[in-house]
Amino acid sequence: MAGRGKTLGSGAAKKATSRSSKAGLQFPVGRIARFLKAGKYAERVGAGAPVYLAAVLEYLAAEVLELAGNAARDNKKNRIIPRHVLLAIRNDEELGKLLAGVTIA
Repeated sequence: MAGRGKTLGSGAAKKATSRSSKAGLQFPVGRIARFLKAGKYAERVGAGAPVYLAAVLEYLAAEVLELAGNAARDNKKNRIIPRHVLLAIRNDEELGKLLAGVTIA
């Protein structure tokens, strides 16, 4: 019965692909899923929830890094320091509103 079970003769196992790479993300979908399950936010966590959350977090990180990089370049620096992140957030209206109660050292 060649149509059932393991394939005969091939021997080469298929390489596992992460959920992050399937979604085209850099942030770890599996780790976020684990945190959502361990955090007891809900009794059950859907399959799409960690992917969506990873995408949102990645977008926010990219947005802050872009603005902080611009602030560093404006100050003629090659390295982003916390002051550049602070300037980036406070100068952006939407990020400033989102992170109004956040202290950046």
